[in-house]
Amino acid sequence: MSEFTKQAEEFAKKVGLKMKVLGFEWEYPEWDQECRHAKFKIRFSRNGKQWTLDFYQSRMAGKKEPSIYDVLACVQKCDPGNFEQFCWEFGYNSDSRKAERLYEAVVDEYENVVRLFGDVMNELCEIQ
Repeated sequence: MSEFTKQAEEFAKKVGLKMKVLGFEWEYPEWDQECRHAKFKIRFSRNGKQWTLDFYQSRMAGKKEPSIYDVLACVQKCDPGNFEQFCWEFGYNSDSRKAERLYEAVVDEYENVVRLFGDVMNELCEIQ
């Protein structure tokens, strides 16, 4: 087990976080129409709260079920700011509907992360 995985598992145990894989399917995501990716439906639960999200596994990992580290390392832990800041930071055109949809998805994910981990955000941010 890698140090990264160990850190994530210790964090989960300490804060009472449970992760369950609810399903799997192959999909051509919007951001890569050339290659199918394994998409997992993941549910986090903690302190009576739940969050269900889609997690796309790396192409190299294929359909291998993601670890808690894999998912926690990828969730949005930083406030994306307003739309203009987001576009400037990541090089998107602020007139783009695609950038707007992406921004809304990032904001939604960040809000769910804060809802579930707000009291332990500093510790969560250490998982990289």
